[in-house]
Amino acid sequence: MIEKFLLYISYQKRQSLHTTSSYRNDLEQFVAYLKHQYAIEDPLQADYHLIRSWIISLSEESLKASSINRKIATLKSFYKFLVKQGHLEINPTLRIKSLKTPKKTPIFIEEKELILLFEHLKFEDDFIGLRDKIVLELLYGTGMREAELLGIKEQDINFIRQEIKVLGKGNKERVIPISAALSHILQKYIYEKQKQFQDISTQLILTDEGKPAYPMLIYRIVKKYISLVSNAEKKSPHTLRHSFATHLLNRGADLNAIKEIMGHSSLSATQIYTHNSLQKLKDAFEQAHPKA
Repeated sequence: MIEKFLLYISYQKRQSLHTTSSYRNDLEQFVAYLKHQYAIEDPLQADYHLIRSWIISLSEESLKASSINRKIATLKSFYKFLVKQGHLEINPTLRIKSLKTPKKTPIFIEEKELILLFEHLKFEDDFIGLRDKIVLELLYGTGMREAELLGIKEQDINFIRQEIKVLGKGNKERVIPISAALSHILQKYIYEKQKQFQDISTQLILTDEGKPAYPMLIYRIVKKYISLVSNAEKKSPHTLRHSFATHLLNRGADLNAIKEIMGHSSLSATQIYTHNSLQKLKDAFEQAHPKA
C-alpha cells in the first residue's frame, strides 16, 4: 500500500522526488513504531489511538512541532488515499490535529543586494554563465518554485506574449508574466544551449553535461551567487521566492495579484509576507514621525 501511495503522489500528484522521499521516510518510521510497540505490521490496522500515540512519542523525543506536523500531513494523505482506493471505510486521521507552531517571518534578500547581484555582478558569457543567470532571474523574476523551474520546457515559454507556463502543486498549471529583459536573456540562453549540445532536448535548465537539472544543482547555484552579495541566514531557491513576494508588496502590489502569480491556493498563504511590509512601515514611522 505504501508503494502504491508513493507512486500515486509521484505520478498523479506530481510531487517532487524530495517530497516523495520525505513521505517514504515518515511512513517507514510509522510502520516501525507500530511493529515495535504493538506488534502490528500492517498500517491498515492502525486506528486513531495508535496514530495519536505515535505523535505523542514524537513529541516526547523533543522533535520540532513543524517536523511532527509534516509527519501528520503524510499520514493524512496516506489514509485519505487508502479510503479513496476502497481499502478502508473510515479515515483514522480525521480527528488528528496539527500541533501549534509559532509563525515564522519569511527570510528574504534585501532589494539593494539583489540589484547588486543582477546589475553589477559579472556572469560568464558561456552556457554555464548564462544558465546560472537564468536560474536566478527566473526564481526572483517570477517567484516560481524550484520544482516548477526544473519542469519548464522550451515550448512553455511564449516570447510574443512574454509569458511562461509552469506546472505547480496539485498538478495545476498557471501562466506567469516575464519582463522584456528576462525574455531577451532567455532567448540568448536557449540559443547558447542548443549550440552547446546540438540535440533536441527541450528541457530548459540543463547540467554542465547537458542532462536535465536536479534540485541540488539549483540550490548550489543560488547559494554560490547569493553568498557574494548577502549575509542572509538562508540562501536557497525558496529565499528568492520569498524575496520576490516581499519586494512586490513593499512596492505596493496587490496581494491577490501576488497570490495568483505565486500559485497559492489561498490568500492566507500570501499574507505571511505582509509582516515584512508592515515592519518597513513601522521603521519609516519611527524614523520620520515627530512623536515616534
